[in-house]
Amino acid sequence: MSEAHPDDEWQMKSNREDKIVINQPRAFAERKEAARILVERLHYDLPLALDGMENRAEAAYAAWPERLYVVAKGGRISYRGDLGPFGFDPKGMERSLAALVGEPPSPAPPPPGSAAGSGSAEPMPSAVRD
Repeated sequence: MSEAHPDDEWQMKSNREDKIVINQPRAFAERKEAARILVERLHYDLPLALDGMENRAEAAYAAWPERLYVVAKGGRISYRGDLGPFGFDPKGMERSLAALVGEPPSPAPPPPGSAAGSGSAEPMPSAVRD
């Protein structure tokens, strides 16, 4: 997907304040670098897939500027949120996920002395693919 607030197009003041300032990627390697910055600086720990430079996922899911989806087995869309960020309905998305997979178990606390929650950067998840 296209970068929503690139420095060379429509930059947001909050991006400058947070020192997350990138240009609109013109090649896939640049898009992958933007994803790496997201993962490292924002401690993003969800699986991540990158749209190709043709932006097919952006077009197919009408996802600009952002939209939440739940995609069930077989590619069936079980939840399609409104445009974000103001149209987000996390509770609606949570209900959709619960209907598909059941209620999630309570997360276990991190072991004593672990790095969890320390704010240290993690390696890029293997879900970020070329």
